[in-house]
Amino acid sequence: MSYVDGFVLAVPNDNKEAYRKMATEAAALFKRHGALSVVECWGDDVPEGKVTSFTMAVKRAENESVVFSWVEWPSKAVRDTGMQAFMEDPIIKDMKDMPFDGQRMIFGGFTVLTRA
Repeated sequence: MSYVDGFVLAVPNDNKEAYRKMATEAAALFKRHGALSVVECWGDDVPEGKVTSFTMAVKRAENESVVFSWVEWPSKAVRDTGMQAFMEDPIIKDMKDMPFDGQRMIFGGFTVLTRA
């Protein structure tokens, strides 16, 4: 069964194209290191919650949008090896100015439970 890394973050609206460029480059690297697919979604219908929500979780500011993304891997073993290689890749190490605040990014790894 496949394995998924999921991410939720807030990106300043003015940085949308810079984020798209960075995400496209990162997707190519993820795939080079074994990922099956990478999906990046720019929020356009992300409601505020009363107790919790995507917007609250990432402390989205008025001038930001929520991004929801995931990387699918063939297995956790491939993900562990691939993610380590991704993080050690010189291209990633050279990325200094990210178009978002990484401290507000939520991420985690997930075993696929069902697929329809």
